[in-house]
Amino acid sequence: MSSIKRLLIGRPLKSTELGEQKLNKRKALAILSSDALSSVAYGPEQILIILITVGTAAFWYSIPIAAAVLVLLIALIMSYRQIIFAYPHGGGAYVVSKENLGTNPGLIAGGSLLVDYILTVAVSVSAGTDAITSAFPSLHEHNVIIATVFVIFLTLLNLRGVTESASILAYPVYLFVLALFILIGTGLYNVFTGQISPELHAPIGTPIAGLSLFLLLRAFSSGSSALTGVEAISNAIPNFKEPAPKNAAKTLTAMGALLALLFCGIVYLAYYYGVAPREDVTVVSQIAEMTFDRNFIYYFIQGTTALILILAANTGYTAFPLLAVNLAKDKFIPRMFTIRGDRLGYSNGIVILGFLSIILIIAFKGKTEHLIPLYAVGVFIPFTLSQTGMMVKWLREKPKGWGSKFFVNTLGALICFIVTVIFFITKFSQVWAVLIFLPLIILMFYRIHKHYMQIADQLRVAANEPTVPIEGNVIIIPVAGITRVVENSLNYAKSLSANQVIAVYVSFEKEDERKFEEKWEKWNTGVRLVTLNSLHRSIIHPLTKFIDTIERKASESNYQVTVLIPEFIPKKGWHNILHNQSSLLIRTFLLYRRNVVVATVPYHLKH
Repeated sequence: MSSIKRLLIGRPLKSTELGEQKLNKRKALAILSSDALSSVAYGPEQILIILITVGTAAFWYSIPIAAAVLVLLIALIMSYRQIIFAYPHGGGAYVVSKENLGTNPGLIAGGSLLVDYILTVAVSVSAGTDAITSAFPSLHEHNVIIATVFVIFLTLLNLRGVTESASILAYPVYLFVLALFILIGTGLYNVFTGQISPELHAPIGTPIAGLSLFLLLRAFSSGSSALTGVEAISNAIPNFKEPAPKNAAKTLTAMGALLALLFCGIVYLAYYYGVAPREDVTVVSQIAEMTFDRNFIYYFIQGTTALILILAANTGYTAFPLLAVNLAKDKFIPRMFTIRGDRLGYSNGIVILGFLSIILIIAFKGKTEHLIPLYAVGVFIPFTLSQTGMMVKWLREKPKGWGSKFFVNTLGALICFIVTVIFFITKFSQVWAVLIFLPLIILMFYRIHKHYMQIADQLRVAANEPTVPIEGNVIIIPVAGITRVVENSLNYAKSLSANQVIAVYVSFEKEDERKFEEKWEKWNTGVRLVTLNSLHRSIIHPLTKFIDTIERKASESNYQVTVLIPEFIPKKGWHNILHNQSSLLIRTFLLYRRNVVVATVPYHLKH
């Protein structure tokens, strides 16, 4: 198993090599922006899907809606830059909300993001799988298997370390950016040189019957789904090379600029080309086909789009473990999430994320498209809370130039809140689940936190509490025969407590009891033997009853009772199935005895 592990994730790294696992800006931009950039492939389409309900002439409204999304993006980028410098140790929306708004808002933000990162992996991989199986229809019935294989691949890649996964995943991300810039550049050239007929679209300002403010707000909220993943960099600051906050802020700005250019470019080309959303062909695919026909560049664009949709899941693999670390440090989730693995990544978080994503893919049979609204609302709740938290921070601390910062966060909080409300009003049938699972997650957080606090109280050493010294040790050894295993255990027990060792033999027949007593007497070990007869053929009941009796007498003299269980260790692991069942049963029953120590004395076999 160790050899297979080394093959899959590589050699263990020393703790001193942690600095080598930090990301530079180029790799960080690729690994942390894939989720946000991939949304360009479906964000503009979401706007058109809403507008087409009143006719294609309404498509010109996609331009002002894109401008509004751009304003929200700028507000988010500026706000998260402030969060990066204010909270350089990462944690993003969770830390900001908890410190400025209180524990409950912090847990709402943290719980929303944890679920959202699971959805990121499931939705992104499923969308990428759909893109592949659309090109090869014969694979469509294997969607779940293909998506599961991709999740396993990404999980193993991230277990190998942040830098290694970033080195591999950077190429598809930058190829996607290059492909879309080629598409947008060529498309704009065709527009400005008059190669695209103006008759394909309605002029800007064309009056549209039946268009309401409510519909425009729905379109805006749908287009805002392109902003999912913007918060990932603020969660992952510890993964950056020093100076981490400056590098993270520059990476965030670069991501925002790329996302703005690509999103606005696709929206503009979709409007000018008169592209309408279709079930079988994406908007990006239609623009690419109208620009290049079905040549090499078209397939290059489609291929990189499929790749980026799958690799968008990697943002979750980077941000989820780091968010889990912050929650675990505050004792709201198990402490195992704070442990670094062989490759210095938080491997428990990576594995759990992969496992839960696969469960989600299997549960929804790879058809997770109706989870996208839930996925989007799971981001905008933390967006709103983090912006509000920063508002409170500036009002409380009032540092130099706080007025402009307060304005930026107020604008961001207001827009994010409006988007969240619109999601709940217009897509309640798809997002109602958040009103159930989020309180359950927060309840789980509190239950775990309460457990850790109770354990800490019980384990705390108090100076004013006198300790009762242990005067001696009574050692009980269950024996089933006279063997080298028993001899080894007796010798060990006598080295600990020469005069307080008791061997216990449980018999089912009186004749067996008599024969064993005779053999024991001839063996002459110097250890007292107690034989117990079990009328109901149970080893556990008479043994535990005897141990309880000894424990009561020992406690009166401040003696400790220890049960030493002889056990031989076979040469081959699978041989354990054939042996040691009684010792396992005894250990299990004695484990919860408050004042009894249970220990195993191993005897290793040679063959």
